[in-house]
Amino acid sequence: MRTQVGIVGAGPAGLLLSHLLARQGIDSVVLEARSREYVEQRVRAGVLEHPTVELLREVGLAERLDRQGLAHQGIRLRFDSADHRIDFADLVGRGIVVYGQQEVVKDLIAARLADGGDIRFGVTDVRLDGVTGDPVIHFGDGEELRCDVIAGCDGFHGVSRAEVPHTAFDRRYPFAWLGILAHAAPIHDELVYANHPDGFALYSMRSPEVTRLYLQVPPDTDATDWSDAQVWDELQRRLGTEINEGPLLEKGVTGMRSFVAEPMRHGRLFLAGDAAHIVPPTGAKGMNLAVADVRVLADALGSYLRGGSETGIDAYSDTCLRRVWRAEHFSWWMTTMLHAGDDDPFARRLQLAQLQQTVSSRAAATTLAENYVGLPHGAL
Repeated sequence: MRTQVGIVGAGPAGLLLSHLLARQGIDSVVLEARSREYVEQRVRAGVLEHPTVELLREVGLAERLDRQGLAHQGIRLRFDSADHRIDFADLVGRGIVVYGQQEVVKDLIAARLADGGDIRFGVTDVRLDGVTGDPVIHFGDGEELRCDVIAGCDGFHGVSRAEVPHTAFDRRYPFAWLGILAHAAPIHDELVYANHPDGFALYSMRSPEVTRLYLQVPPDTDATDWSDAQVWDELQRRLGTEINEGPLLEKGVTGMRSFVAEPMRHGRLFLAGDAAHIVPPTGAKGMNLAVADVRVLADALGSYLRGGSETGIDAYSDTCLRRVWRAEHFSWWMTTMLHAGDDDPFARRLQLAQLQQTVSSRAAATTLAENYVGLPHGAL
């Protein structure tokens, strides 16, 4: 087979890239190791930045998002038994939309298939070759996909990053999140980030009937060690409020790490999304960074494949990494400000001082707001 762009991975990055390329008349084939059912049901992030929402609207992918997404104009920081609202609308004039990543993926798959896009699920034994010359993706039982360029959108555990000589910047945090998805109506209309002496808690939602909640736990925690009743009791204690309980739809533990691979390009292989970088989920940046990556990559590949200009592809890695490191810093800052440490009273006092500054200073609150809702694409 032959195509212009071979895309490895059918997550938000790979699918959106395929869609953006098709709008420029550029052919692509998407190869995905998992089944379509698995990909569409895989629960991940749920916060869409303002620039992400605007891009999805711009390219005709927001019909269901606009009907079902939950628009938020702020978040709440809870510490010292009190709530403090960060008003995005007042501070920066923009907000976020809560809409599950799996819903974005469903919309992208439906749109690509309706347009005749080539997405192949359940692909096995993927191997990349010739990335500095004539790229080939080997897969399955001796099948080959020859292409002009390869986009590695196959996540942190995929095969693409290993083909890019890179420097790895890695930080693991000494805690994890125990998360639940529950069939219970939310009692809050915005996300609540709680700093508690015994550990962080997050109250969020996915729909008017489903809540998504998290507890800080040790990194070696087994989710089965926590009964449903224990989870609900600890959430109510750390959040300091009554919450609706309901049947759990999912329970699991998510590790916390920061990771960046530099550069994000080698020859005709380009990394995007989690294949190149991971952020702790505190700042809600993961999927939004992937969207920002492929917006830059789609424009660069369009100029290269349609007009022969290499300016965009040569600048791709540096352009994306400026946003990546800004997001890494913001995510690290949110994480260290909100999570309980190692019983160090000095560190605890520093956390509280930072939180008090953030909620009492308009300048500090604005910095949080503009980073949380997302810097405009191209701003960096």
